[in-house]
Amino acid sequence: MLRAKFRALMEKRQPGLCARQPKQAWRKKWVVWCKYKGEGETAVLDYLARYVHRIAITNARIVAMDENTVTFRYKERKKARWRTCTLSGHEFMRRFLQHVLPKGFHKVRYYGLWNPKKRAFLDNARSALQLAPDRAEAAIPKAHMDTAQAPTPEASSDATDSGDATPICPHCKSVNTRCLGPVKPRPPTAHTRASPRRNPDAKIAR
Repeated sequence: MLRAKFRALMEKRQPGLCARQPKQAWRKKWVVWCKYKGEGETAVLDYLARYVHRIAITNARIVAMDENTVTFRYKERKKARWRTCTLSGHEFMRRFLQHVLPKGFHKVRYYGLWNPKKRAFLDNARSALQLAPDRAEAAIPKAHMDTAQAPTPEASSDATDSGDATPICPHCKSVNTRCLGPVKPRPPTAHTRASPRRNPDAKIAR
C-alpha cells in the first residue's frame, strides 16, 4: 500500500523522474516498520536523543581485530540475545560506510530560531528574556497599578543622570530595565553549515 501511494504521488509531482525509475523498484516488497515510542514531547526527545548523534557502532562492541578480520557484538532482536560476528576488514568497512551520509546531506536540520541563519534573532530573543520583568510584577493588572507611582521618562532620565534609577531603553523607551553589566566580547561564530553570504556590491574577479 505504501509503495503504491508513493508511486502515485511521484507520478503526480515528478512524472519525468518516475518514468526513469527501473521497473524492478516497483516490484520489490517494501519493508515498512513502525514502533510505538510513547506520547508527548519528552518521549520523542528521549527516543531521538539516542540516535541523532549516534555512530554506526561503538568501540565497546568491537571484541577483537587483526590484520584481516574484525569481530564485534550485535544483538539479535527476536531472541534478545547478544551474539558475535566476524567479518573481513573490507566487508566491515563496507557496512560501516553505509551509515555515512553522502556529501551535502544533513543528518540533523534545525528550524525556527535554531536555524544557523537565525542566530541574530536568537540573540535578540535571549536578551529580551533576560530583560523581562519579574513574574510577580507581570501578574499585576495594569488597572490596579498606581499611575502616580509609575516613573515618567523625564523623571527616570533625571534620576539616571544621578545614578539612582534604572536607565531607559533607547529602543523601546521602557523604564522597566535592569543593568546586566558589561558584555564580554566573543569571537565570531563560524558558520559551518550556512551558505556563504552574498554581497551584491562585491565584484567578482575572473
